[in-house]
Amino acid sequence: MTEVAIAAAGPAESPSVPPPATDEAAAAKPPHPPLRRNKAFQALWAGSAAATLGLSVADVAYPLAILGVTGSPADAGFFAAAQSAGMILAGLPAGHLADRRSPRWILIIAEAGRALVSCVIVAALVFGWLSLPLLLIAAMLLGVGQPMTNTARMLLVRTVVPKEQLTRALTQDEVRINGAELTGPPLAGALYGLRMLAHAVPFLFIAGTFMLSLVSSLLVKVKRHPSTAGPECSPAGPDEAGGMLAGIKAIWASPVLRATTALLATVNAIGAGFGIISVVILREQSVPSALIGISLGSAAVGGLVGATLVRPLHRLRPGALMITICGLFVPLLALLALPYGPWWMAGLLFVAMLGIPSIRVLLDVLILRQAPAAQRGRLVGAVMTLLTIGMPVGVAASGLLLQYLSAQGAVLTLAGLLAVGVLLCAIKPELWRARWPQ
Repeated sequence: MTEVAIAAAGPAESPSVPPPATDEAAAAKPPHPPLRRNKAFQALWAGSAAATLGLSVADVAYPLAILGVTGSPADAGFFAAAQSAGMILAGLPAGHLADRRSPRWILIIAEAGRALVSCVIVAALVFGWLSLPLLLIAAMLLGVGQPMTNTARMLLVRTVVPKEQLTRALTQDEVRINGAELTGPPLAGALYGLRMLAHAVPFLFIAGTFMLSLVSSLLVKVKRHPSTAGPECSPAGPDEAGGMLAGIKAIWASPVLRATTALLATVNAIGAGFGIISVVILREQSVPSALIGISLGSAAVGGLVGATLVRPLHRLRPGALMITICGLFVPLLALLALPYGPWWMAGLLFVAMLGIPSIRVLLDVLILRQAPAAQRGRLVGAVMTLLTIGMPVGVAASGLLLQYLSAQGAVLTLAGLLAVGVLLCAIKPELWRARWPQ
């Protein structure tokens, strides 16, 4: 795969520039219906919202189940590590598979598998044979399903949504992500508190969300659309150039993509262990558990508000926007070391999350949307893999910092590491020169 276009150029899947349309042709072209009337997109969105909520509940329910079975926090860490390993190992194969097979059927099979795993956990709880090895297998399978479903959904959205509406569709998707992050944890705690069926109620809920996503995938009817950019509109043979590593090669071939991916991977790696550090900081200040949950939940509120800022923030150049938002994380992270209580942390988290939706949409516009349709799945898989590969290291490093330093010292160390990463990317002139594609 050749270098992905970043400068002001047409989409990479268009080999030539069409002549400008006349006024008569423009007037004759029917406008696209609004997204709220796009049944295929709304079905995908509803299924994705359900699955994301299920995963948010699972992030709390599974550690609670592990603590109930083994009583060991380390075993809960093993669960998270197994899930991360599954995500990383499946990232590139998921992208390659999505370029060769129907994303719709990949999504259907993956969601059926995640629902089945959740049902097995329910049965194990009810009949009393839940064990750590079974939970670790479930973690690995859930991790494998994550890049499969994410890649398939990203390609399907491009199949059912016109190019002109993709940014708006992705902005709407930010509401789904942050809404699930806000609702999932307290819902998981409430469901697990029900002693019915040996604490299996949250896992029944999780299985139900995956089933809803499966049903929504079955309802999506993919059809050819002249202005969509999905792989099913531009089918390619099984021998695409670059093989499974085409996405990695594309990122490496472009200085802008290398810098963008390195910067965001650094932010993800350092932010991965932030949750546990935040809890430790607040517990050292004798903050009640309920207030800790409210404080951390403010991040999701910031993400919801940030979804409304995508359009105005995208008036900045992409490189400047990314460096500015990531650079602001440094002082915000350092300010968390000040022991001013839960509302201080809630405010900082709220502000920090305001720019995240714009960064996620920027990643799509700047990188994924410019890839040839026949190779887009592999580029999605490569980006997802590279952005998550450092997260287990970040979690482990945060744990080590907490073991040998105070929580405030750990925060300041992470802020210093992030400052170095942002600086190394900020000195690259090609990142500042990047332009939005036309």
